[in-house]
Amino acid sequence: MNIETEYLKPSDPDAQAFLDRQQHRMFINNEWVDAASGEQIETFNPATGELLGKIAAGDSDDVDRAVKAARHALEEGEWSRFTPRQREAVLWKLADLVDKHRQELAELETIDQGKPIYVSQAEVPIISEDFRFYAGMCTKIEGETFTTSIDWLPEGKEVFSYTSKEPVGVVGAIVPWNSPLIMAAFKLAPALAAGCSVVLKPAELTSLTTIRLAELIKEAGFPPGAVNIVTGYGHTAGAAIAAHPDIDKVAFTGSTNTGRAIMDGAKSNLKKVSLELGGKSPMIFLEDCNIEQAIAGAANAISWNNGQICLAGSRLYAHKNIFDQLVEGISNVLGSMTIGNGLNPETAIGPMVSPTQANRIMSYVQSGLEDGAEADIGGQKIGSDSGCYVPPTVMVNTNHDMSCVQEEIFGPVLSCMPFDDIDEVIKLANDSIYGLGASVWTESHSSAIKLSKQIKSGTVWINSHLIFDASLPIGGYKQSGFGRDRGVQAVENYLETKTVISTI
Repeated sequence: MNIETEYLKPSDPDAQAFLDRQQHRMFINNEWVDAASGEQIETFNPATGELLGKIAAGDSDDVDRAVKAARHALEEGEWSRFTPRQREAVLWKLADLVDKHRQELAELETIDQGKPIYVSQAEVPIISEDFRFYAGMCTKIEGETFTTSIDWLPEGKEVFSYTSKEPVGVVGAIVPWNSPLIMAAFKLAPALAAGCSVVLKPAELTSLTTIRLAELIKEAGFPPGAVNIVTGYGHTAGAAIAAHPDIDKVAFTGSTNTGRAIMDGAKSNLKKVSLELGGKSPMIFLEDCNIEQAIAGAANAISWNNGQICLAGSRLYAHKNIFDQLVEGISNVLGSMTIGNGLNPETAIGPMVSPTQANRIMSYVQSGLEDGAEADIGGQKIGSDSGCYVPPTVMVNTNHDMSCVQEEIFGPVLSCMPFDDIDEVIKLANDSIYGLGASVWTESHSSAIKLSKQIKSGTVWINSHLIFDASLPIGGYKQSGFGRDRGVQAVENYLETKTVISTI
C-alpha cells in the first residue's frame, strides 16, 4: 500500500479564512453566541493532529436557549408566517449557496473529518440536491377529504370531513461525525419543508462544516429561530435535546447504543423519535455474478469514506466456486490504494476520524486474528496508537460467531465467508441485530428479486452498493432503527395529521 501523510493546506481561500478564525460559536436565533458556561472543545485535523480551532461546548442551558428560540419561531415569529412558497424559496437559495461554496465545503469536510477529497467533492452536491428536492415538497404537503358513513345526523345535516397536515413542532436533530454535512441536510431539509423549526447538534469531532452551513442558512434568508445549531458533547448537549420537554420530535443518526439512550431520554414527554442506526451490511455474490463488476463494487463498498459509513458492505458471502478469485481481486484493488492526507487528490483512504476510532477498529481486527481469522491484506495499524491511519483489511477464515463478523466496526474491514447453499447464506445474512443495507450480485434477475425479498434490510442493492438518490428512502429494520431519511417518506417524520369532522 502507498502511504502519503504529508501536511497539506486547503487550496480554497475561503476554507483557509474559515480555519483562521480559530474560535467558533453556536448559532441561536440567527445570532452567534458562546456557550453559557464559556467552555470550549478543541477540534483536530485527523490527518496531521493539528489543532484546527475551538468550538463552543454547549450544554443543557444552551439547548434550552435554542429551544425557546425555535418555539418562538414556530408559534409567533416570522417563520410561523412563511407560506409554503416562501419556505421553498429559502431552501432553494440555500442549495444555490451550497453549490457556490462547493469546493470550500468539501475541503473543510476533508480537513475536519479525514475523508479523501474526492469523497467530499461527491458528497457536497448531494446536500444541495436534498435541499432542492425538499424545496419542491413544500407546496405538495396535502390533506384529504373523505366520504363518511355516519348513520346518525341532525335532520338536514351532512358531514364534511378532511385531514390537514401540520408541522410536528420543534425538532431536535442529532447527527454523527462520519458525514456531518450530508447528515445535517438529511434532517434539516424535510423538517424545514414541513414547517418545523430545528435545534441541530453536530458531533463534537466534526462540527466545523455545520457551523459554516449555519452561516449559509442565515444568508439564504431563514428567519431567527428557524434553525439553531448547538455544538457540544453527546452526553451533555445531545442528552439535553433528547430529554427536553419542549422538543416535540428527535431525529437521530448514529450508533444503536446511543439510539437506545435517545429513546430513554424521549420518555420525558413521549416525544416522537426517528432513528437511523448501525449496520453490518451483507454482500451476497452468486456464482454467476460479473466478477469484474463485483470486485470493483465490493472494494468501493468497504472503502468509501474510509469505511466509516453505516451502510458499508462489511460482510462478504461468495459462492465457493468464485470465493478465492473474488477475494484476491478485492484485496488487489484495496492493496493498491494510496493512504494519506485526504487533501491529496491521490489519496483513496484517509485517516480515521480520531485515534480512538482507529484503535477501536484495530481492536476488532486483533480479536478476529486471535479467534483464528487471517488478514489477506492489512491487519496492522499504520503508525503509533496516537495516529489515525488504518489500512483496508480483508479478513478470511472468519466464521459467523466472530465479533468482527457480528459487530459494526465502522472502518475499512471486510469479513469474507464462502457458501454453497443459497438458503443457508440467507439465514446467515439475516442472522444479525442489524438490517440497514445489503446487496445481491448475480446476472439472474429472478434470483436477485427473490433474494431481495428474503433479506431483512431497509435497502437492498442489486449488482451495486452505496447508490443513493434524494427520492429514495433510507432506513433500517431491527436494531438499525425506524423512520426514514430522504424520499417523500421523510417529510412524514415531521408532520402531524389532524382530522376535522364538521356537520354542515
